[in-house]
Amino acid sequence: MINIEEEYQKTLEYLYGFVDYSLTRNFRNAPGLFDLGRMREFVDRLGAPDRAYPILHVAGTKGKGSVSALCASALQAAGYRVGLYTSPHLEDYAERIQFNQVPIPHADLVTLVDEIRPHIEAVPKLTTFEITTALALLYFARCGSTAVVLEVGLGGRLDATNIVTPRLAVITSISYDHMGVLGNTLAEIAGEKAGIVKSGIPLVISPQPEEARLVFERIAAERLAPLVQAERDYAFVRTANSLAGQEFLVWKRQIGQDSPPADAVRLKIPLLGLHQVENAVTAYAALQVAVQNSFSLSDAQIQQGFEQVNWPARFEVLQQAPPLVVDCAHNRDSAQRLRASLQEYFPGRAVTLVFGASEDKDIQGMFDELLPYVNRLLLTRSFHPRAAEPDNLAALAQGYGKPVSQVSEVIDALDDALLHADEETVVLVTGSIFVAAAVRESWRKRQSKS
Repeated sequence: MINIEEEYQKTLEYLYGFVDYSLTRNFRNAPGLFDLGRMREFVDRLGAPDRAYPILHVAGTKGKGSVSALCASALQAAGYRVGLYTSPHLEDYAERIQFNQVPIPHADLVTLVDEIRPHIEAVPKLTTFEITTALALLYFARCGSTAVVLEVGLGGRLDATNIVTPRLAVITSISYDHMGVLGNTLAEIAGEKAGIVKSGIPLVISPQPEEARLVFERIAAERLAPLVQAERDYAFVRTANSLAGQEFLVWKRQIGQDSPPADAVRLKIPLLGLHQVENAVTAYAALQVAVQNSFSLSDAQIQQGFEQVNWPARFEVLQQAPPLVVDCAHNRDSAQRLRASLQEYFPGRAVTLVFGASEDKDIQGMFDELLPYVNRLLLTRSFHPRAAEPDNLAALAQGYGKPVSQVSEVIDALDDALLHADEETVVLVTGSIFVAAAVRESWRKRQSKS
């Protein structure tokens, strides 16, 4: 009898046997090795499944996962059969490929990989991400998807997802990340992200730094891509906010109109933080453009989808006494947004920070945003090959005047933080999606035993 979980682990080992730039410490030397021609050939060998359904293509530095999840949830509420492709995963590789919010079953992933092995072997130099992207496109076609939301892995111009011709493109907030690959200025980074903009295909952008916005405006004009700017074209006002979620009104901007009109749409999301409202406004704008491009969904269906969205480890409050918050912030901009949310939801509280990060991230920038508001710092590392050593983190944390402890295992760091926290102390876990994932998994196991 076949043991599916054993076969699944063997399949993952096979996939990880290819070049995986998300794991390598030589990631900065990778740009010249990305090749869309190779990816297009590979997907065509599988029958060009990307041409079987309409696609929303989502890029950006921060918020692209939230916007993708919101759009997918709304489309599902409208009756679409929705494929959602995101990366990286939190706990299980299968989370990257979801159909109607259910990760691909392990048995299906095993079967698909076995099926396409001859094609993998026929196309030289394929990477783990390219193979996984092709698997997602094929799986969505096999499931009979009628809409697919495809999140870019890295950048845009040379990302494996950029072989598709979408119904519309979305670019969320741009900030500094992966500079060794994407460029050292916001304009350079924006230029890479704007690589997903296709001739005549509508583009929706989130609020952007001016340097990035000007790049998007120029490229959209050059490619005759109709441009919708969420901040310019839509207005919103938040009407309710608690740990249970946020409510806000959104409406199309009209000249001379300063207050919400009678027909403003009221939306509710379980995601916390003002930046998530901005992400939801971007998703709403994108869905309005989708409606103009042959999608069918109503505001009521968008309301239902937004309210039901599930996107964990984004200022996720796992418990309230003491408060345990996990967040995937991994650059300075996201750390600033995390700090703002922390001050909004837990004003004046003592904070114990459990922190681990990849060595190629702007750790000093994250510390600048967070450590002035922290009472105690526990430094740790995830299992990831690019994770920074606690010793190196401690050296960067000097000068902030905070008590620092080094705990090599993430779960031990969490135990230490909770043991010494009273019910008013916020335990915040951040710096890496891998650290956040480890804490979520440990916490869930504890809850199942209690």
